[in-house]
Amino acid sequence: MASVPTGSGYRRQLYRDDAVVLRVQKLGESDRIITLLTRRHGRLRAVARGVRRTMSRFGARLEPFGHVDLQLAGSPEGVGSSLHSVSQVEAVALYGKQFLTDYPRYTAASAIAETAERLTPVEREPSLRLFQLTLGALKALAAGEHAGGLVLDAYLLRAMATAGWAPAVAECAVCGTPGRHAAFSVPAGGAVCPDCRPPGSAHPAPATLLLMSALTDGDWMIADAAEQPVRRECSGLVAAHLQWHMERALRSLPLVDRRENP
Repeated sequence: MASVPTGSGYRRQLYRDDAVVLRVQKLGESDRIITLLTRRHGRLRAVARGVRRTMSRFGARLEPFGHVDLQLAGSPEGVGSSLHSVSQVEAVALYGKQFLTDYPRYTAASAIAETAERLTPVEREPSLRLFQLTLGALKALAAGEHAGGLVLDAYLLRAMATAGWAPAVAECAVCGTPGRHAAFSVPAGGAVCPDCRPPGSAHPAPATLLLMSALTDGDWMIADAAEQPVRRECSGLVAAHLQWHMERALRSLPLVDRRENP
């Protein structure tokens, strides 16, 4: 691993990783701060110098939702500045370009990126499973084989599972009694049996819980066949469960356009 000197005497390491671009922010007149979810080093932020200039070598490669291979200058162990620098970048797959003008898929991708950032509160803490889920969800949105809302809900359910928040669907969330139960309580952790059902529990359609299970398991035959009312009810439960555990609403989630129906 090479290193480069800095003005303070601290030598910044050069290292490579591949990453999903979650967010970009303007910095000065020509630079950007890029928020990345990397394969081996978790979430980190890096400065890309001059990428807003017309003649930038790699500005177009550092747009949201892209999969890129980078050379970074900084400390992957957390020594020194929390901001890294991008020295090289190669595009692996710029998924965002494939749905830039497709509002439903673009808003779904925005919610995926915000969720990934919120589920990695500590920078430079590896989260390989979340990286793989995020990359797979963006790839699925770009392929366009499934409705964007379904891809988003599948991602949210699986991401919650990695965080230990998966809603119970096939058993009671309180006592563990197996079976498809008629009530669903977000504070209790998912489906609940008659003995454990707290006041105010929802009573979703059986098809809604079946859809949640299919999205979690990747059973797209069942998921794609779900009717719109079932999809809407499923999305509401998934969003409520996610935001209960996050304790703060996702800004992008209410903006997701779910009108599509492939």
